[in-house]
Amino acid sequence: MTGTTRSSDGLDNRRKRLLFRCWHRGTREMDLILGRFADAEIGNLSDAELTELETLLEESDPDLYAAITGDKVLPAVANGALFARIKAFPITDGNL
Repeated sequence: MTGTTRSSDGLDNRRKRLLFRCWHRGTREMDLILGRFADAEIGNLSDAELTELETLLEESDPDLYAAITGDKVLPAVANGALFARIKAFPITDGNL
C-alpha cells in the first residue's frame, strides 16, 4: 500500500485536514499505521475523538511508533481510548 484509499469527498474540513496529516507524518511506518486507521475510521469519529486524534498527532513519530510497539508510554493526554483503538487496528489488509 502506498497511500490513502479513501477520498476526502464528503468530509468536513477538520476531517480532511486530519486525514491528510495521518498520511503525511514524515515516516512511512507512521503514515501506514495512522493513515490506514484514518481511511477506515475518520468519517465515524466523534468530535471528542477528533480532538483526541489532533492531540495524538502532536506527538513525534519516534515516540508514537515506540508507544505502538510497547517500548514507550505516551503522556496521559495522548494515551487515551482512541490510541488504544489505533494500536489494535489491523496493520495489513490480509492480502499480503
